[in-house]
Amino acid sequence: MGTKVNLAEKFALFDEHWAPRIAGRYNDNEVRLAKASGDFQWHSHPDSDELFLVIEGELHMEFRDRIEVIGPGEMIIVPRGVEHFPRVPEGEVKMVIIDPKDTPNTGDEATAYKATDV
Repeated sequence: MGTKVNLAEKFALFDEHWAPRIAGRYNDNEVRLAKASGDFQWHSHPDSDELFLVIEGELHMEFRDRIEVIGPGEMIIVPRGVEHFPRVPEGEVKMVIIDPKDTPNTGDEATAYKATDV
């Protein structure tokens, strides 16, 4: 049986930046919520694509050859193996990130923040 998820209520439950929370699961994927401010780090995911959907704010997704600016209601899919550098130069972003379950947010288990349920 499906259960409705209110994103605003879930976002209100945490304040940490770049620390994803799992709002739902489907198949072998996690629907993660994240708040972000400032810079994250250069990284890639060798085995999977990564989807970012901005709910509030403006996310800058830097690639080695360009920068994409993603605003509310916009999304970007970063292909597997592509280095990217998420950053929020001003304010805060609220976003949904979809990854295969247990994917480290930095692309490396040793440096990743382990996504937890919200």
